[in-house]
Amino acid sequence: MSGVALEINLIDELLAEQQRLTPVERFAQRHEHADLPVQSRYYRDLIPSSKPGRGQQYAFGVDLDVCTGCKACVSACHSLNGLDEHETWRDVGLITGTADAGKPYLQTVTTACHHCLEPACLQGCPVLAYSKDAETGIVSHLDDQCIGCQYCTMKCPYDVPKYSHRLGIVRKCDMCTDRLAVGEAPACVQACPHEAITIRLVDVEKVAAAATSGAQIIPGAFDSDYTKPTTFYSSKKRIPGNSESADAHALKLEHAHWPLIIMLLLSQTAAGIFLVAAVLAALAGTTLSSRLAPLAALGFLALNAGLAASVFHLGRPLGAWRFFLGLRTSWMSREILAFGVFAGAAFVATALCWIFPGAPLAQAGLACAAAVGLLAVFTSVMIYADTRRAFWALKLTAPRFYGATVLLGLTTVAAGMSWLEFFGATNLDSAFRIATAFGVAAHALLLGSEIRDALPALRESSLIKRSERTIRMFLPWLRPARIVLFVLAACSSAIALMTSGAGSTAGMTVALAATFVSQVLERFSFFTAVTAPRMPGGV
Repeated sequence: MSGVALEINLIDELLAEQQRLTPVERFAQRHEHADLPVQSRYYRDLIPSSKPGRGQQYAFGVDLDVCTGCKACVSACHSLNGLDEHETWRDVGLITGTADAGKPYLQTVTTACHHCLEPACLQGCPVLAYSKDAETGIVSHLDDQCIGCQYCTMKCPYDVPKYSHRLGIVRKCDMCTDRLAVGEAPACVQACPHEAITIRLVDVEKVAAAATSGAQIIPGAFDSDYTKPTTFYSSKKRIPGNSESADAHALKLEHAHWPLIIMLLLSQTAAGIFLVAAVLAALAGTTLSSRLAPLAALGFLALNAGLAASVFHLGRPLGAWRFFLGLRTSWMSREILAFGVFAGAAFVATALCWIFPGAPLAQAGLACAAAVGLLAVFTSVMIYADTRRAFWALKLTAPRFYGATVLLGLTTVAAGMSWLEFFGATNLDSAFRIATAFGVAAHALLLGSEIRDALPALRESSLIKRSERTIRMFLPWLRPARIVLFVLAACSSAIALMTSGAGSTAGMTVALAATFVSQVLERFSFFTAVTAPRMPGGV
């Protein structure tokens, strides 16, 4: 009799289990008993019943306890928006840690645009290709306005905007705003089989207050006080304090951005040429300043070559004339303006040196061009420092950029003087020796400071440490190569100082080439070794 009762209890339990349907099974049943227009009411269960009120905005809500990492949300987003093969607006990652009693903690995390209160992408865009809707708080990208400068991809600490090489523009998640407008949930929300993703209404003041405390929306994410993201992650489980992104210690090389490397080095060379020329003219008076016109012309040509190279970094360069739209917030807009003014000042200074050789007016022109050039270099510094990437911090980037300005300026001026003397245009022996000697000293100082800073970086528990480890793992040849190039430049400069004629010219030409290649390698590591912040699972 007891055996029969046990069998009945087991059958009852199995029958009861069949009644406890999963969200996928419930969804399937609703599809079986309703036509498509009718079943849309079930989608609306995952979005607010009313639009945002005063002081509110839409935000993604993620229930970590039911997220399985199946990536149905990723596929749905990709299909609905017609993204390129390797383009994703939503990613799924993993955070790890150690829970109570030493048990491992593993949690999948789905993430997309956080529609921040203070979007870094919007603030950095030079042409205002982003907008934040005043009613819904959704941050949208205006594809027709975008010029493909990709600065927003550097500014966003969550790796949200994605560049499309096919279209030459950046694109991102807009929370399927057209669906929300008619009461339908975004694609990722609809596709999640466990209803892990929802759309919520959040209080703007509460989000801002929580963000200013320096917290993270999820372990492994950037500090929230920068952009004030609105995505809300919830879990009934305790997230261990030592949790981090599973790829937190992974190393890889970022994009080199070759057009930017060439633009930065040539523009800084131009600023350095005008700086050195202005100083020499002020020290030597009219005797020397009357012979500096060819060097000013060289600086003008270098600047325009650098500006031309920068165009190749734009997906839609014909729209760059709209840069003035972002002057209020974007350092890229300010850089474009500054270098435009620098180009004008360089042209005027060059013309004055040719028309009024040795006159005070020509010296004033050189000084003005040098001042504007240094200001333009400062905007270049701030473009990268403003991204808040540790390897591009102001204290690291400013010495690099201004050091390169002085170094390349001195070396180029010394080489230019040797060329002028070789072709019999003029005799600049004393100025040549000064520029050459200071150029070697600047090269030694700049390289020595970089090597000196590398060792403490390895001892730091920070993103700078990861950048230094990236250099040592993927670019172990870089610093030895730069040391060899420095020795070559120094020896060639010494030969140039001890000889005359063809020997001096050849020595300075080799020194300039070695110095420029050394700076190309430095700028290559500047872009590729930076640790780009991203959400867990970002690619």
